Amino acid sequence: MGAFEEAFLAIPDEVIRATIRANQKCFVVRDPKTGRLANRFVLTANLEASDGGATIIAGNERVIRARLSDALYFWETDQKPLPDFENAAAKPLDQRMAKLRALNVVFHEKLGTQGQRVDRIKALARHIAPLVSADPDLAGRAAELAKADLMTEVVGEFPEVQGLMGRKYALLQGEHESVAAAIEDHYKPQGPSDRVPTDRVAVAVALADKLDTLVGFWAINEKPTGSKDPFALRRAALGAIRLILESGIAFALRPNAVLAGRAIMADQLTIEATSLKAKLDPLHATGDLKSDGLLSQLAAASTDAVRALRGKSIDEVPAVDWEVSRSSDLLSFFHDRLKVLLRDQGQRHDLVDAVLASGEGNDDLLLVVRRVEALAALLGTEDGKNLLAGTKRAMNILRIEEKKDGRAYDGAPDAALVHEKGGPEERALYNLLQSAAAHARDHVGREDYAGAMKALAELRPAVDAFFDKVTVNAEDPALRENRLKILNELRAATATVADFSKIEG
Repeated sequence: MGAFEEAFLAIPDEVIRATIRANQKCFVVRDPKTGRLANRFVLTANLEASDGGATIIAGNERVIRARLSDALYFWETDQKPLPDFENAAAKPLDQRMAKLRALNVVFHEKLGTQGQRVDRIKALARHIAPLVSADPDLAGRAAELAKADLMTEVVGEFPEVQGLMGRKYALLQGEHESVAAAIEDHYKPQGPSDRVPTDRVAVAVALADKLDTLVGFWAINEKPTGSKDPFALRRAALGAIRLILESGIAFALRPNAVLAGRAIMADQLTIEATSLKAKLDPLHATGDLKSDGLLSQLAAASTDAVRALRGKSIDEVPAVDWEVSRSSDLLSFFHDRLKVLLRDQGQRHDLVDAVLASGEGNDDLLLVVRRVEALAALLGTEDGKNLLAGTKRAMNILRIEEKKDGRAYDGAPDAALVHEKGGPEERALYNLLQSAAAHARDHVGREDYAGAMKALAELRPAVDAFFDKVTVNAEDPALRENRLKILNELRAATATVADFSKIEG
C-alpha cells in the first residue's frame, strides 16, 4: 500500500480515481468513516521483492505524486479567470464557453461548430422545458454551459469526467443546482443500464441534446447502416426513449424534431453561404469578379432564409421536404429502438407493431407503451382473445370481399335496413358498436387505454352471436353491403387502439 500527501485530497474524488486507476493501474482506497477517498492506494506486482516491495511502492508514489500535482494544478487553474476572455464573461465557466465559441471548434463540417450546436440545443431546451415541467430560463442557462467544460484543463486531461466537472465548476460559480445537474446529466443515459436524469431541467437539456444529434445526422443523411453506427445514434435514440418513458413525459417527437430540423437547416444555410463567400472573395479582390453585387445578393438571400427558419414556431413556416420525409424516417428509427427496448422488457413484438400501425399518436412514445400494456392486459382475458378472433375474422372477410368487389365498404351502415331486415344478433351488434366505439374513442381521447380496451371487450358476446347466426354474404345485395359495412364498423372501432390484423394468434 502506498500513500500520497493529504493536500491532494482537495482534488475531486473522480479526478484522483482517474489519475490513480486509469494512469497508474492502482486501486484507490476509501475511508469507511467519511466515505471519501483516503490518501492511500493499493498496487500489485507479479514478483517477489527482496525489500518487501518498498522500492516498488516508492516508485509508484513518485509517479502518482507527480500526476496528482498536475491534476491539482488543472483543478485550481480551471477556477481562475481565463486569460484573454476576462472581458467576454464574468465567470470562469462562461469564459470557457466564450473560448469554445471563439475557437470555432467544429462539431461536424456539415452541422457547424460546437458554438452553433449549443445555440440550437439552448433554443430547443427552452422550448422543451414547459413540456417536461422545467423552468425555461434554467434550461437555457444549463444548455449554454453544458459544453463549456470541454475547454477546461481537467477535462482536457481526463475526457471521461466531462459533464461531471462542468457540474462542479457550475456550483463553484454559484449556478442553480438544477443547472449544475443538467450540465452533468445531459449526456445521460448512455446505455440501457445507465441512470436516467431525474431533475426536470436535466431532462429538458438531455432531450434537446439527443434530438439535435439525431435530427442533425438525419439531415445530412449520416444514418446507421447495418452494424455501423459511428456517431452512436442508436444509443442516442435509446437514451431519448428512456428519458421519455422513465420520466413519464407525454412528448410528441415529430413537432420537436421538426423544430430541431429547422434550426439545423438555418445553420447549414449559414455554413454554405460562408463557404461560398470565402471562395468568391479572392476573385473579387483580384478583380476577376467585377462587382460585389452577387455577394450582396447571396448575403441577403441567406440572411432572409435563416430568419425564416430560426426561432419560428411549427405553424409559422411552411413545411419542407425534410419535415415530410426525413422526420418520418427518423420516427421509424425511434420505433425500431422502442421495439428492441420493449422486447428486452418482455413485451410481445406483434402488440407493439399493432399499436404503431394504428397511426394514432404514434410519435408520443409514452402513450404508445401505455396502449401496448393495455392491449396485452386485454388479450390476457378470454373476452379479449375471443374479440381478437372475431375481429380478425371480420377483417379477413372484408379483405376478401373488398378485393373481389374492387371497392371499400367504409360507409356508414343503413340503420333502417338493419332494423327492417336484420335479425336480433345483427341489430344487437350494430347498436352495441355505436356505443362501444364512442366510449372507446372517448377513453382514448382521455388517454385511458385500459378503459378503451374494456369498452371494446364488451363487444365480444355480440360479435360471437353475429358470426354464429348471421350470413354476411347474403343473396340480397343491399343486405350484403350493409353487413360488410357493419364489419367495417367493428374494424374501425378496434383500430382506435390498435391494428388487430398485426396481432398473432
